[in-house]
Amino acid sequence: MQKFSDILLTLDSADHVQRIELFDENNEPAGVIENKPGSLGSLKVYHHLYKMYGAITLDAAVEGLSLYAEHTEDAENCPGKHPNVDRLLNILENEAPLTVKITDNLSN
Repeated sequence: MQKFSDILLTLDSADHVQRIELFDENNEPAGVIENKPGSLGSLKVYHHLYKMYGAITLDAAVEGLSLYAEHTEDAENCPGKHPNVDRLLNILENEAPLTVKITDNLSN
Protein backbone atom coordinates (compact mmCIF):
# COMPACT_ATOMS: atom_id res chain seq x y z
CA MET A 1 0.00 0.00 0.00
CA GLN A 2 1.25 3.49 -0.84
CA LYS A 3 1.76 5.86 2.06
CA PHE A 4 -0.36 8.97 2.47
CA SER A 5 2.71 11.21 2.22
CA ASP A 6 3.61 9.66 -1.15
CA ILE A 7 0.04 9.95 -2.44
CA LEU A 8 -0.06 13.66 -1.56
CA LEU A 9 2.89 14.24 -3.90
CA THR A 10 0.76 12.99 -6.82
CA LEU A 11 -2.11 15.45 -6.20
CA ASP A 12 -2.31 18.97 -7.62
CA SER A 13 -1.28 21.80 -5.36
CA ALA A 14 -3.95 23.37 -3.18
CA ASP A 15 -1.68 26.14 -1.87
CA HIS A 16 -4.07 28.77 -3.23
CA VAL A 17 -6.98 27.41 -1.16
CA GLN A 18 -7.56 29.21 2.13
CA ARG A 19 -10.38 27.00 3.36
CA ILE A 20 -12.89 24.40 2.30
CA GLU A 21 -16.36 24.55 3.82
CA LEU A 22 -18.59 21.49 3.67
CA PHE A 23 -22.40 21.46 3.87
CA ASP A 24 -24.90 18.64 4.32
CA GLU A 25 -28.04 18.01 2.27
CA ASN A 26 -29.90 20.68 4.32
CA ASN A 27 -27.15 23.22 3.58
CA GLU A 28 -26.11 23.06 7.24
CA PRO A 29 -22.36 23.36 7.99
CA ALA A 30 -20.72 19.92 8.11
CA GLY A 31 -17.08 20.90 8.52
CA VAL A 32 -14.25 23.24 7.63
CA ILE A 33 -10.74 22.40 6.49
CA GLU A 34 -8.33 25.32 6.70
CA ASN A 35 -4.98 25.89 5.05
CA LYS A 36 -2.88 25.50 8.18
CA PRO A 37 -0.35 23.03 9.56
CA GLY A 38 -2.00 19.75 10.48
CA SER A 39 -4.72 20.14 7.85
CA LEU A 40 -2.71 20.60 4.65
CA GLY A 41 -3.00 16.94 3.59
CA SER A 42 -6.76 16.93 4.08
CA LEU A 43 -7.05 20.26 2.28
CA LYS A 44 -5.25 18.74 -0.68
CA VAL A 45 -7.37 15.55 -0.66
CA TYR A 46 -10.71 17.34 -0.37
CA HIS A 47 -9.69 19.87 -3.03
CA HIS A 48 -8.79 16.99 -5.36
CA LEU A 49 -12.12 15.28 -4.67
CA TYR A 50 -14.01 18.51 -5.32
CA LYS A 51 -12.21 19.02 -8.64
CA MET A 52 -12.94 15.43 -9.71
CA TYR A 53 -16.54 15.07 -8.49
CA GLY A 54 -17.90 18.58 -7.86
CA ALA A 55 -19.02 17.51 -4.37
CA ILE A 56 -18.11 14.93 -1.77
CA THR A 57 -20.28 12.15 -3.17
CA LEU A 58 -20.26 8.44 -2.42
CA ASP A 59 -17.75 7.88 -5.24
CA ALA A 60 -15.61 10.76 -3.97
CA ALA A 61 -15.65 9.27 -0.45
CA VAL A 62 -14.48 5.89 -1.78
CA GLU A 63 -11.61 7.55 -3.63
CA GLY A 64 -10.79 9.79 -0.68
CA LEU A 65 -10.52 6.82 1.69
CA SER A 66 -8.13 5.21 -0.76
CA LEU A 67 -6.06 8.41 -0.88
CA TYR A 68 -5.86 8.59 2.91
CA ALA A 69 -4.13 5.17 2.78
CA GLU A 70 -2.91 4.13 6.24
CA HIS A 71 -4.95 6.88 7.93
CA THR A 72 -8.18 5.21 6.82
CA GLU A 73 -7.47 2.04 8.81
CA ASP A 74 -6.33 4.13 11.78
CA ALA A 75 -9.57 6.15 11.61
CA GLU A 76 -11.64 2.97 11.54
CA ASN A 77 -9.81 1.68 14.62
CA CYS A 78 -9.76 5.03 16.47
CA PRO A 79 -12.94 7.02 15.68
CA GLY A 80 -12.46 10.75 16.22
CA LYS A 81 -8.69 10.69 15.68
CA HIS A 82 -8.99 11.67 11.99
CA PRO A 83 -12.19 13.76 11.62
CA ASN A 84 -11.69 14.39 7.90
CA VAL A 85 -11.43 10.65 7.28
CA ASP A 86 -14.37 9.99 9.63
CA ARG A 87 -16.46 12.34 7.48
CA LEU A 88 -15.78 10.17 4.41
CA LEU A 89 -16.57 7.00 6.35
CA ASN A 90 -19.89 8.57 7.37
CA ILE A 91 -20.72 9.22 3.72
CA LEU A 92 -20.15 5.53 2.99
CA GLU A 93 -22.61 4.73 5.76
CA ASN A 94 -25.40 7.23 5.06
CA GLU A 95 -24.75 7.98 1.36
CA ALA A 96 -25.52 11.67 1.95
CA PRO A 97 -23.16 13.82 -0.16
CA LEU A 98 -21.63 17.07 1.02
CA THR A 99 -21.49 20.23 -1.04
CA VAL A 100 -18.27 22.21 -1.09
CA LYS A 101 -17.43 25.90 -0.95
CA ILE A 102 -13.82 26.82 -1.72
CA THR A 103 -12.31 30.06 -0.50
CA ASP A 104 -9.01 30.77 -2.18
CA ASN A 105 -6.39 33.46 -1.75
CA LEU A 106 -7.77 35.26 -4.79
CA SER A 107 -11.13 35.75 -3.03
CA ASN A 108 -9.73 38.25 -0.53
